[in-house]
Amino acid sequence: MALPAFTLSYDYRCPFAKNMHLHVIRALRAGAEFDVTFAPWTMSQGHRATGSPDVWDDPSKDSELLSLAYSTSIRDQQADHFLDAHEALFRGRHERGIRLISHEEIADVLSGTGVDIEHTRADVESRHPHEVIGETFRQFERLQAFGVPTFIVNGDATFVRYMKPPTEDATNSIEIISSLVTLMADSPDLNEFKHTQVSN
Repeated sequence: MALPAFTLSYDYRCPFAKNMHLHVIRALRAGAEFDVTFAPWTMSQGHRATGSPDVWDDPSKDSELLSLAYSTSIRDQQADHFLDAHEALFRGRHERGIRLISHEEIADVLSGTGVDIEHTRADVESRHPHEVIGETFRQFERLQAFGVPTFIVNGDATFVRYMKPPTEDATNSIEIISSLVTLMADSPDLNEFKHTQVSN
C-alpha cells in the first residue's frame, strides 16, 4: 500500500529537524517512493517582539532566514540539487558549527552540490523566497503548528521529535518514516504519544 503524500517542515537551526530530514534524505536516496514536500518554517517568527513585522518582511531578520531563503530558492528553481543542498546545510550547521547567516558561509557550505550560487543569491535578494516562507508559515499556522519538524498528512499536522540521526542502514530510515506517516494517517485520534524518559 502506497504511503500518503506528506509535507515536512524544517528550520536548519533545529537538531530534531536535522535528524528527521536526514532520515528522509537517506530513505529517498535508497529508492523510497515518498511523495514529500519540504517546507521552510522559521522559529524566529514566534520570538519576534510584540508589534514587530513578520520576520519574512523584516530586513533586520534576513540573516536568520538566509539559509531558509537559499533552500527555498533551490527547491523551487534547482530541484535536482535540492537534496544535496538540504543535507549540506543541515550538516554545515550541526556538524561543522557554521551559523549560516551570511552569503559567504552558505556559498561555502553549498560548494560541491552543483547549485548555481549566483543565481540563487540573486533570487534571495529579490525576496521572492521570503514571500514563500511567509506563505508556508501561514499554512502551518492554520493547523496550529508550533515547531519543527512537523508533518502534514491528510490535512493534519503532527510534531515529531526524533532523537537519533540515520545510520548507514537506509532500510532503517525507510522504516522509521514509513511507520510514522502510517501512524499519522491511520490514527488521527492519537493526540499525544510521548516517552517520559529519553533512551540512551
